[in-house]
Amino acid sequence: MLTNLPDADEKIDVELYPQASRGNVSDNYHGKMIHDPYRALEDPDDNETQKFVTQLNKLSQPFLEACPMREELRETLEKYWNYEKFGCTSIRGNFYYYTRNTGLQNHFVLYQQRTLQEDGTVFLNPNDFSADGTTAVTMTSWTSDGQILAYGVSEKGSDLTKIKFKKCTGEDLTDEIPRVRGCAVQWGPDNKGIYYSKYPELLAGGSATQRLDHQSIYYHGIGSDLEDRLVYEHTEKECNTCIEPSDCQHFFVTTRFGCDPSNQLFYFTIGSKINGRIPLLPLFNKSDAKYEVMDSDEHSALILTNHNAPMFKLVRVKLGERGVVNPKNDQWQVVIEEEKQRKLERAWPVDGDKLLVCYLENVKSTLSVHSLDDGRELYKLPLPIGSLSGVFAEKSKSEIFVGFQSFLVPFILYHGDFSKCSSREPHLQLTETRRVNVSGLDYNAFDSEQVFYPSKDGTKIPMFIVHRKGVKLDGTNPTILNGYGGFGSSQLPFFSVARLMLAKHFGIVSVIANIRGGSEYGEKWHEAGMLGRKQNVFDDFIAAADFLINKKKYTNNKKLAIHGRSNGGLLTAVCSQQRPDLFGAVIIHFGVLDMLRFHKFTVGATWTTEYGDPDKPGDFPFIYRYSPLHCLRLTNGVNWPATLLMSADHDDRVVPLHTLKYVAQLYHLLRTEAKGWQQRPVLARIEKKAGHGAGKPTTKTIAELVDLYCFLQRVLKLKWEE
Repeated sequence: MLTNLPDADEKIDVELYPQASRGNVSDNYHGKMIHDPYRALEDPDDNETQKFVTQLNKLSQPFLEACPMREELRETLEKYWNYEKFGCTSIRGNFYYYTRNTGLQNHFVLYQQRTLQEDGTVFLNPNDFSADGTTAVTMTSWTSDGQILAYGVSEKGSDLTKIKFKKCTGEDLTDEIPRVRGCAVQWGPDNKGIYYSKYPELLAGGSATQRLDHQSIYYHGIGSDLEDRLVYEHTEKECNTCIEPSDCQHFFVTTRFGCDPSNQLFYFTIGSKINGRIPLLPLFNKSDAKYEVMDSDEHSALILTNHNAPMFKLVRVKLGERGVVNPKNDQWQVVIEEEKQRKLERAWPVDGDKLLVCYLENVKSTLSVHSLDDGRELYKLPLPIGSLSGVFAEKSKSEIFVGFQSFLVPFILYHGDFSKCSSREPHLQLTETRRVNVSGLDYNAFDSEQVFYPSKDGTKIPMFIVHRKGVKLDGTNPTILNGYGGFGSSQLPFFSVARLMLAKHFGIVSVIANIRGGSEYGEKWHEAGMLGRKQNVFDDFIAAADFLINKKKYTNNKKLAIHGRSNGGLLTAVCSQQRPDLFGAVIIHFGVLDMLRFHKFTVGATWTTEYGDPDKPGDFPFIYRYSPLHCLRLTNGVNWPATLLMSADHDDRVVPLHTLKYVAQLYHLLRTEAKGWQQRPVLARIEKKAGHGAGKPTTKTIAELVDLYCFLQRVLKLKWEE
C-alpha cells in the first residue's frame, strides 16, 4: 500500500507559469484610473481565453496527479462515499416521497411509496438524463392535490433550468418551460397551470456572462398551446421578483433589490382564470426589513420578520381590500416575540392549529410546538445537537418528518403524527425511522466541539472543531480552516464523510468559523460583515487562524490551510493577501475576485446590496480597498502562499473570469518580480462541463476533492495513516 512515500518536489519554477496577453484597457473610477490588462479574459468563448484555460490545466493536472498517494486517496474516498443516503420524506396526494442514493450514484433518485412500511419504487431518476451525469434536477413543486410534479433540469452545472412535468402515475407531460433562471414556482389554485419567475432574455449556453435584469412573473397553462403570459413585472430592472408558496386563495409576491435580505411583499387574490396582468396589493411596500410568509388564510397572513427584531419574530397581519400600506406595529398581532439569545428560523403550520417552530441557538437547531392562534410554546421536541437537513410539515397534515445531521451523524429521519397524541400522551412523539451509517468509520474515534474566540475588535466568534480523539495540542496538526461570512448564510453543523476521512488518515483538524456576515446571530451579525464593514469578516477569519495557532496550539502556519467557496473564495483570497505569513495553503474555490466588475456579469448586479456598488463614489473606496484582483502585491523575498484556485467553465453565477483574471495577474507578478525566491506552487484548476456546484454529479465531486486533497498533501507534506 502506498503510504508515507517521499513527497514529489512541490516547487514550481515561476517561468513555467503561462502568460495571458495583456491589454491597455483602463477605467476611470471617480477620478482614479484603474488598469485592467486582462479584460479579454472576460469572454469565455474567445480563443485566447480558451487557450489560457488549457495552459492552466496542463500545468496544474500533472502537479496534482504526481501526489504519491493519489490512487489510495481516491479509492479510500470512494469506499467511504459508497454508503446509502436519504433525504427527508414528504407527503404528496396519496403517496409518500423521499430521495435516495445507493452510494455512488451521480444524483439522488426520487422514490414513491403508498405506505411507510412498503419499499419505495423509482419515480424520477436524474441518472437517466445523461450518460456523464452532468444533467441534474434542481427544483421540485407539486400541485396541491399531489397529481403533478413540476421539476427543473439543469445541464453542466448551469443555473439555467428547464421546467418539466410528470404525473404521479409516472406519465411524463409534453409541457416544457425552457431557459428559466432564479426560478420560484407556484401552482394555481385549480392546479391547471403554474406561475414562475424568470429573466425575459437569456443567451444560449451555460457559460454566457450577460448581466441579468427585469426578473418577472409568467403564467404557463398545462396543455395549452398559448404562449406563456407575462403577469407581473417590476418597473426597476435590478428588482428580483419571486412568487411565494401559498395554499389558499391569496398568492404572495416578494420583490427585493439584489441579494438584500430586506424585501417588499405584495399579494393578490386569484381566480381560476388569468386574464392579463395581476393587480398586486401592497402588504409591506418598504424594503425596511425581511418579510416572509409562513401561513395565510382568507383574512390574514402569518409573517416571519426582523422588523425591529434582529433575531426575528412572528406576526399576523390582516389582509384588506386595498392592502396594508406601511403597516404600523399596532396593526400587527405579535404571535411569537423576538428572543435575544436565539434566532427564530422558521415556523411551519401543522395539524390545523399548531406551529412547528425552529430556533437557531448558538449555531444549533432546536424544535418546539406552538399554538397557531397565539404562538404559545406548548412543548419542546428533543433533538440531538446538530442541524436540520429537511422538514416536512403542512397545515392540512397531522404527520411530520424531520431530517437531522451533525458532524458525527450522517442522517436521521424522525417521524411524528399528531393524530396519535392522546390525553395520556399529549405531546408529539418523534420516532427514529431511518438512520444512516458509514461502513468503516467509527464515530467514537472522533470529537467535535464548539469554542468561542475573540476577533480583532473583541467580538466573540463561535467556531466548530472536528478531529480525531486524543489529538495532541502541540502545534503540529495539519488543519483546514473553512469560512464564508456573507449574504446572511449560516454555517451549521453538517456531516461530511470526506472530513472524517481526512481526520482518520491524515490527522487533519477541520474547523468552521462562524464569522460575521452570516446570520448565526440574526441580522445584526450579517450587517456587521457587509458593505463598508466587510473588513470585520476578514479580521474574524484571521483571528480564527491566530487562535488555532497561538492560543489552542492545534497547528502552525506551515500546516494551516484555508478554504472558501464563492463568497468564501473572496474571503480566503483577501486573507492570503493581508496575512500571507499565516497560511501554508490557500484554496480559492469559485472566488469573487474582481470587485470592480463583478456586477456586470450574470447575477452579479444582485450582490451590490452585499458588497456595495463600485460605480457609486461612496462605495468605491471600501470595495477597492480589499478587491483581491487589485490588491495583488508581492513582498521582496517573501513566498506567496501555496495556492489552488478552482473554477468551472459553466459557472454562470461566479463566472470563471474572476479566477482567470486573478491568476493571470498573479502569474505576471511572479514571473516579473519573484524569479529569485518564489517556490511555493500557485495553480488553477478549471473544470469542464461543470458549474457553481449545485447538481454536481458524484463522479465530478469526488474528482474535485481528490485534486484538492492531492494539492494539500503535497504542499502541507501530509502523511497517510491507516
